[in-house]
Amino acid sequence: MKQHRLGELREFLMSRRARVSPAEAGLPEGGARRRTPGLRREEVAVLAGVGVSWYQWLEQGRDITVSPQVLDSVARVLRLSPAERRHLYVLAALNPPAPETAPEDRDMCDGLRRLIDAWMPFPAHIMDVYWNTVIYNDAAAVVLGMGPDISQNCLVTFFTEPLYRSRLAQWEELAPRVVAQFRAACSECPDDDGFRAVVEEVKERSPEFVELWERRDIMPGGQNRKEMEHPLVGRLVVEATQLRVPARPDLTIVLHTPLPEAGTAEKLEWLVSPEGRRGAMYPVAG
Repeated sequence: MKQHRLGELREFLMSRRARVSPAEAGLPEGGARRRTPGLRREEVAVLAGVGVSWYQWLEQGRDITVSPQVLDSVARVLRLSPAERRHLYVLAALNPPAPETAPEDRDMCDGLRRLIDAWMPFPAHIMDVYWNTVIYNDAAAVVLGMGPDISQNCLVTFFTEPLYRSRLAQWEELAPRVVAQFRAACSECPDDDGFRAVVEEVKERSPEFVELWERRDIMPGGQNRKEMEHPLVGRLVVEATQLRVPARPDLTIVLHTPLPEAGTAEKLEWLVSPEGRRGAMYPVAG
């Protein structure tokens, strides 16, 4: 397996070097015909600030010691994308850096909006790494109470929003899972001030969160069963599934699927119908 990995490292570096022209690397083209497509090994080494022999050994797939700083320099010279940079780390047997969004993938929100709108009449929303709601569909507004007047952070909402808590029948059962999943998200970026800001805000507003946070439980995001009591249709039972888009590692899609209990699918369809929307216009307790 090790030899296979080192072989893949060799082939990967050679292919990436071949696609970078001297002009792209800031070098003069030169008048003489180049026998090597793209950059030469010596040119990569000089531009990356490493020894020529060391880079040659790296590209030959020799079993040598590498550091993240050196790999980042090589990645810069070879103009690697965020995904290619992570791949280089894996092939070099180093812990890869946190996933990043490539510039060409940043404009995906229109397509993701179409995705969650197509999930109607079932609730769906998209949140960023801090669990801030980025987009939500109409069903999420009707069923989960999402809206401009509600906190846009899902963790803050879970622990501080009375409307959300009143509708979630098994809030006490679900709370430990929610906290453990948020801590798992934090662990991917331990030095990120954004996560710390969210945690401090919820700590100030919820003693229950403080107690659960101190347990230091870790659980990956996956599926959570939710039982809700809606003031217009009564009991709803859904399964909330978190999905990641590899090209947008900063976003998580949360789809709520009705379970075959309590006629949930039919109730959700009615809630987003014209009749259901008219019913929601009148004040109802809860």
